[in-house]
Amino acid sequence: MRILFAGTPEVAVPSLEALVASPHEIVAVLTRADAPAGRGKRLTPSPVRVRAEELGLEVITGRPRDAETLIRLRELAPDAAAVVAYGEILRPDALAIPPLGWINLHFSILPAWRGAAPVQHAIMAGDEVTGATTFVIGDGVDTGPVLGTLTETVRARDTAGDLLGRLAQAGAPLLVATMDALAEGRLVPEPQPADGISHAPKIEVADARVDWTVPALAVDRRIRGCTPAPGAWTTLPDGARLGLGPVTLAADVTDLAPGELRVGRRDVHVGTATHAVRLGDVQPVGKKLMPAADWARGARGADGEPLGHGTRLGAA
Repeated sequence: MRILFAGTPEVAVPSLEALVASPHEIVAVLTRADAPAGRGKRLTPSPVRVRAEELGLEVITGRPRDAETLIRLRELAPDAAAVVAYGEILRPDALAIPPLGWINLHFSILPAWRGAAPVQHAIMAGDEVTGATTFVIGDGVDTGPVLGTLTETVRARDTAGDLLGRLAQAGAPLLVATMDALAEGRLVPEPQPADGISHAPKIEVADARVDWTVPALAVDRRIRGCTPAPGAWTTLPDGARLGLGPVTLAADVTDLAPGELRVGRRDVHVGTATHAVRLGDVQPVGKKLMPAADWARGARGADGEPLGHGTRLGAA
């Protein structure tokens, strides 16, 4: 079967590699255009573009709504398109090109967590099980009929990066198996259930700010759900931003007010609505990640100060 692959970030690379290794023919790779990245804001190709070029595949970076891109996609005449975290809305004129449709690998068990950040929201919600789904892209956001699923346990200390990495690896063979069955005419798309729908919009920087007035478990989940991107943060008393890596629960420390900081010889604790959490790595403005105890030793007057009350955003 002739397949067009559409994807952009690192999590899409395992699926691209798996499809290249399959009996199917990858006719081209559609990916987002090079974008500014890093402190120097250099134009940087997507991870999918880098890998596709290493594999000797044609790469298309035009948007699928542009006339020239649509002409090229029609010339390629794919039977189907495989999509993994591509990041562009597909309009009807693009959706109509492959006769077997655009098949998306989505990192949740639909209809749970429809949207751009399913893994992050699953962790923040405290889900114990998540997974991946292949489905046919239609007009709605992640609403199309389901072709295949897999499940994955959410581990107690998973960050969004950890879980997404496992799903990217596990999802690749699911996508290949879906394309195999599609080529053989063995698939019957199943409509998504009407119950159990939840939404997972993109996590913005403002969403990653830690609220110390909620229970410790919610603080822990929010930080893990925002790691590594966009990165959890709080504010210091002077309003500067402090980036936060994953924390651990400290159920034996119950005498700190929400946001109150206690600096010990080896540990730094912060109060929440229930018990404290123990900070892991932190990132002061303009510096690299460092153990919280090392940061606290250099932060004069940190002990007893409240976190989270400042309003100024700094670049961590």
